[in-house]
Amino acid sequence: MLIWIIVLPLLAGTVMPLWLGARSRLAAAVSAGGIAALVLALLLSAAPQVLAGGQVLYSLPWVPDLGLSLSLRLDALSLLFALLISGIGVLIVIYAHGYLGRDDPAGKFFSTMMLFMAAMLGVVLSDNVLLLAVFWELTSISSFLLVGYWSHRPDARAGARQALAVTGGGGLALLGGMVLLGQIAGTYDISAMLGRAAEIQAQPGFGWALALILLGCFTKSAQFPFHFWLPDAMAAPTPVSAYLHSATMVKAGIFLLMRLNPVLAGSGWFEGACLLAGLVTCLFAAWVALFKHDLKGLLAYSTVSHLGLVVALIGLGSPLALAAAVFHVINHASFKAALFMTAGIVDHETGTRDLRRLGGLAALMPWTATLALIAGAAMAGVPLTNGFLSKEMFFTEVVAVPQGLLSLILPLVVTLAGAGSVAYSLRLVHDTFWNGPARDLPVAHPHDPPWAMRGPVLLLAVICLAVGLLPALLAGPMVYAAALSVLGGPAVGAAARLPELHLSLWHGLNLPLAMSALALGGGVWVYARLMRGRVLHRLESEALFGRWTGRAMFERSMATLWSGAGQFSLALDPGSLQRHLAWILGATALVLVGALWDITGQVPWTGGRPLLPAPLMAWAVWLLALGASWALVHQHRDRLAAVVWVGVVGLATSLAFLALSAPDLALTQISVEVASTVLMLMALAFLPQHAPLESSPARRWRDGLIAVLCGLGVGLLAWFIMTRDHESISWYFLQAAQPLGGGTNVVNVILVDFRGYDTFGEINVLAVAALGAWAVLEGFYSRRAAQDTSGRRWSAGGTSPLLRTAAAVVLPLALAYTLYIFLRGHNLPGGGFIAGLITSLALLLQYMVLGQTQVDALLRAAGGERLVRLLAWGLAIAGMTGLGAMLLGHPFLTSAFGHPILPVLGELPLATAALFDLGVYLTVVGATLLMVSTLGAAGRPSQPAPAARKGGA
Repeated sequence: MLIWIIVLPLLAGTVMPLWLGARSRLAAAVSAGGIAALVLALLLSAAPQVLAGGQVLYSLPWVPDLGLSLSLRLDALSLLFALLISGIGVLIVIYAHGYLGRDDPAGKFFSTMMLFMAAMLGVVLSDNVLLLAVFWELTSISSFLLVGYWSHRPDARAGARQALAVTGGGGLALLGGMVLLGQIAGTYDISAMLGRAAEIQAQPGFGWALALILLGCFTKSAQFPFHFWLPDAMAAPTPVSAYLHSATMVKAGIFLLMRLNPVLAGSGWFEGACLLAGLVTCLFAAWVALFKHDLKGLLAYSTVSHLGLVVALIGLGSPLALAAAVFHVINHASFKAALFMTAGIVDHETGTRDLRRLGGLAALMPWTATLALIAGAAMAGVPLTNGFLSKEMFFTEVVAVPQGLLSLILPLVVTLAGAGSVAYSLRLVHDTFWNGPARDLPVAHPHDPPWAMRGPVLLLAVICLAVGLLPALLAGPMVYAAALSVLGGPAVGAAARLPELHLSLWHGLNLPLAMSALALGGGVWVYARLMRGRVLHRLESEALFGRWTGRAMFERSMATLWSGAGQFSLALDPGSLQRHLAWILGATALVLVGALWDITGQVPWTGGRPLLPAPLMAWAVWLLALGASWALVHQHRDRLAAVVWVGVVGLATSLAFLALSAPDLALTQISVEVASTVLMLMALAFLPQHAPLESSPARRWRDGLIAVLCGLGVGLLAWFIMTRDHESISWYFLQAAQPLGGGTNVVNVILVDFRGYDTFGEINVLAVAALGAWAVLEGFYSRRAAQDTSGRRWSAGGTSPLLRTAAAVVLPLALAYTLYIFLRGHNLPGGGFIAGLITSLALLLQYMVLGQTQVDALLRAAGGERLVRLLAWGLAIAGMTGLGAMLLGHPFLTSAFGHPILPVLGELPLATAALFDLGVYLTVVGATLLMVSTLGAAGRPSQPAPAARKGGA
């Protein structure tokens, strides 16, 4: 099985539910659930091979020079997490269909859920640490969208921002750690690092890499002191909470600790940090959960506590402790998803999640109460449930710690944490379903939900009991295979280190069993004591910590950060563009002066390279550029004159390119100058004819001094370099253009092949600029008067017959010349960029002659929507050209070429770079016309406000 087949359905799943959701809520849910089920089936088909010790690999070079590749690996550990992500994802989709209200946009929900599922699968399947970091950040972004799904609620927006700030900050730390780890190891592929732990840990930068990676993992998995974001994310819909807490978001950090265990473990620092953070988190969150009155809040802190338990097991470091961590990941996913869904059912049916108001629901909701009792027992670690088995394994490994102070502290800490787990589990079930009648419920007659919400909980509760009764049969093979992967697999001889697992319900009378009994009895006793007179209902966890809660400390830190950033920004940029540029150019001038000062007296200013005589035409062009620049400075307050003089400087520059045998650059420069001049003249419609006098004489002298220093410095450095012989790389492009790029026009081959990344980035910037202008000015109308200061009315008509005739002739000729320039561009001066500019100039002339309304009607571009689609097509064609090369095993945007012989036409040189050039052409035309159309529409005289554009601004 090709592993990328697993990822492809989810990529479609991010779009299909959004499209179907506008038509049918059921269709959106079925499409999302069907795609998740398809991914689950594909994973199950690969399970026999993986559980037998094999693995599925796929690698596609992306940026080989940076070590970045699309490397995917499906082994037992990634299979386990991928099965949890997809399997529980199917149940969540079914549950969400019954949970979401009629006013909740189902398409948006399921589309974002599929995006999140794809990101999580990318994390667990990645074999390249840089690729993993990309998916890691995508989980933070998609979870931000899910937590803030109900964007009309302030708590949802605040929780989403807080979650993004904490996990996004940790993601940045993780990226730094991954880069350091890759540099230390000499590879970014995780599978290539296995078996080299001692070598990697001996490098001096390993400590920093370890600290940064642990920071990323601890923030994502809500370890103390980064735990607070997880409970505050409870404003999300319950299906989101159930999915994030049971199988996905918070498990990402756990997965990465397990995945990198063969590389990071053994240093002592890794184990110590995980053990300390895990134990503190497990104990602290267990007792905070008991005092939470909100059902989801209690479950959120219980998640934090169980995550701490898993991290502590990883910190213990023994093979059986790692197997116990794997086992508890499975168990926690089953009972926690069931309990969150139960909390959603209670909220859905009663209208509240406040434990102080709930009670006695078992008689009204018997199915829900029974399922909650089973899942709650599993969370508490009651015998006959899966949670009891993994808790017993945890206690066993704690007792096995060698003698010393740690061997005395650890059993006490974990027993206290276990008692807290029993207490909050008992409160969750008893307060909700049995503790007397309910009090002032918003819904008068709550009842069990429909099977769409009840069925997933039932299945998960059955799993809790089945795995608890038959652990060796149902979980043994998966736990053993995944534990081997955590230990490193065959590359480090993991099979010899991991003893045979004995997953069974009864291990005899021993100390771990006594600890379990003590935790059960202690938890029941604590809850019973606190519930006398309902004392527990009057206690608040926030009151215990006051200003030192995680949320309060985060908010104070963010307030301080924003205040400090504002003061720092104000000191650097007080709002004056002139002062801002003065700082930048002044610093540049200082750097130039310092560099020139070092050169002075050491080497001659003029090198030994023979100087060429300057012809009379060069002097004329220089004088033209200097005169135009001086006129621009002198008349800069006259905006129309300033635009004209800028065009003259650009014309002189294009003549210089032509004289230096750069016809491509000359064509591009003069085309850009004409188009930009027209656009700037159109933009002047929004501004007064004269700019106000803002600078004092002292400031003008300052600006002049900075300008002279920068100009002289750059000129002298250019003279210093150009009068000396230097090694050039132009020979490589001259020799490689034809054999590697299939073209003799070296400039165009560089743009579309050797440096295609740059060109692709540039057309994206151009598209973003055009879209920005359209978004800002769409629907805007100029407030200028209907006539000028002389009393003449503005008019779009009155074009001379000569200009109209010329425009009618120019357009077809320009389009024919565009085709000629486009097709010859790979071998002679031309190409998609220049062709796009020529087409744009011809259409600009039509705007000038026919007017805004008529040209928009002819192009069917009113409102800009069609031009936006033209932009999208251009970027899509350019991007798909690059992806096509990747699918064939070549770097992004590598072109292929050939010379087929066709009837009549004969030998025809063809290159895939022409498709990329077509994308460039469409983007240039679309961006230019979109800006012209937007500026033209906005520059009309005052009109009544138009109707709002469909979809909003």
